[in-house]
Amino acid sequence: MSNLTADTDVFSTATTTGQPMRACVMFNAKRVGFGQDVYNSTHHAEIVSVLDQLADEGWRLSLRQIFDPQAGNEPCGLETGFAHDHDFAGVFEAPDAHAAMEGTVRLEQAGWRRGFATEWIIGLKEFEPVLGRGKRTDHQWAFLALWDWNDQWCEASSEQRTEYDLECDIAFRGDLDLGVNIAGRYRLDWSHRFHHLGAWEIAHPDIADDAIRGHERVADFKFTTSRHIVGRITPMANLLLPHRT
Repeated sequence: MSNLTADTDVFSTATTTGQPMRACVMFNAKRVGFGQDVYNSTHHAEIVSVLDQLADEGWRLSLRQIFDPQAGNEPCGLETGFAHDHDFAGVFEAPDAHAAMEGTVRLEQAGWRRGFATEWIIGLKEFEPVLGRGKRTDHQWAFLALWDWNDQWCEASSEQRTEYDLECDIAFRGDLDLGVNIAGRYRLDWSHRFHHLGAWEIAHPDIADDAIRGHERVADFKFTTSRHIVGRITPMANLLLPHRT
């Protein structure tokens, strides 16, 4: 599958070295399995076991590992209930699209579906990750952006799209100056109404607010419709715990 847009000064096409394109598994989940007879510690343990198996099969289960394959691979998601109508969200990276779909089925069958109503979104990796500038800081938060190209983008000329990409690069360089780590870009439109996913590591929510203001200044959103999610990075083992009544 070809990229929808070309490389820029900030982003470059993900390399595959003869291997299938890696795939993202983005999810947001709301608790529904209340009561020990519906979702309990046994189901929790079975899901954690499947996550361990996926890690052994080459899945990257934390944003940190997507940026740094040598980093630890403890499964992590985003605690989002304080700001969204779902309780948690996250992004995993699977070896390829087939593994992504098969892995989500295994998670659901292990008990995930008993405890959580989940939107799963699978996409293919388009751009390589880009690390923020300056000293590595403690990134305890993450920001997810889903967007689709609107009718104005579809009607724009190639020259107008190129000019737009250059303007957006100004904003993305500002993100990097804020210490944001960007997990490249994933293409979603083969399976979802959104075209793309971007996942960021950020030091705190104010960073996302400052970054979005930078994107507004260059009119980033004139060609897109976006959905944004912010949350605190939290181990999946905690996010998946049975609800305490």
